[in-house]
Amino acid sequence: MDKLTTIAVDIAKRVFSVYWVDARTGEIGARTMSRAKFEEFMRRREASRVVLEAGGSAHYWGRWLACHGHEVRLIAAQHVRAFVRTNKTDAGDARAIWEAASRPEVRWVTVKGEAAQAVLGLHRMRRQLIDMRRMQTNQLKGLLYEFGVVAPARVTEVQIEGWVAAGRVPQLIGARLGEQVERIAQLKREELALTRAITEHNAEDALAQRLLAVPGIGALGASALSADLSTGAKGYANGRQYAVCKGIVTRLSGTGGKVRPGAISKRGDPYVRTLLIHGARSVINHRRRTKRLSPWLSALLERRPLNVAVVALAHKMARTAWALAAHERTYQENYGAQAA
Repeated sequence: MDKLTTIAVDIAKRVFSVYWVDARTGEIGARTMSRAKFEEFMRRREASRVVLEAGGSAHYWGRWLACHGHEVRLIAAQHVRAFVRTNKTDAGDARAIWEAASRPEVRWVTVKGEAAQAVLGLHRMRRQLIDMRRMQTNQLKGLLYEFGVVAPARVTEVQIEGWVAAGRVPQLIGARLGEQVERIAQLKREELALTRAITEHNAEDALAQRLLAVPGIGALGASALSADLSTGAKGYANGRQYAVCKGIVTRLSGTGGKVRPGAISKRGDPYVRTLLIHGARSVINHRRRTKRLSPWLSALLERRPLNVAVVALAHKMARTAWALAAHERTYQENYGAQAA
């Protein structure tokens, strides 16, 4: 691996900055080129170690470069920022990527496959539709409230027509509010269509089917975790590293030899972390109602607040998901106790 020349690339839509130090001669190279010139440059280069900053289109370029015989590494942006000297430019970023990549303690981001990115794209589209629907709904209720109408949770066009007829809402805005209601309904239909597409894809995904057996992991969680772990599980040494990467671990702060744990770090992808925490909360609430709490959860809830227990269970779920993906196992409840 030491004989490979490391090439650092700061990618963009049209302009690419490249920085490298030849492994044999020590010659330093730095170039800025267009997208087409970059493709030609990498095709003509001998096999090299190419380091990219994880960001927009980085996974695409990682796959493209791997197909042309290069060893590809992705590095998180926060690990690069410390090596940017003085002014932040594309050329400076490329040099900073190269310097960060030379550090022995650096942690790499696994290049996602095309199928995994497509599935996660469905999740992003669905999340955006939910946010758009919430914004439209809040605006609708806010406008009605300006005319003294306290709207219920779900507003229909018939209700708006009734308020207009009763003179509670001006006719000028009444028709437009009805159109707003239809837009909200359309957003809900599109959201449900994407949810069905994700659920149907789970039926064809072996890892997602195994993840569905884990309490607290539903259709959305299984799909997102499967896409995240199908190619990336081997990028983590163990399940704890995966949970830490998702931000489900306490942030440490201290000095003088005294270290204090604080709130969770919230590093990494907030979407997967949100699904895990909501899933953990539903598991705890259900098992408390049915009086089927495990001894571990019971003891945890006795000595710590509910939210702490929820995060602890979410952490455990993340580690379980990693184990199922990395070792190709099926879920077994109380696996650790059985092994002991």
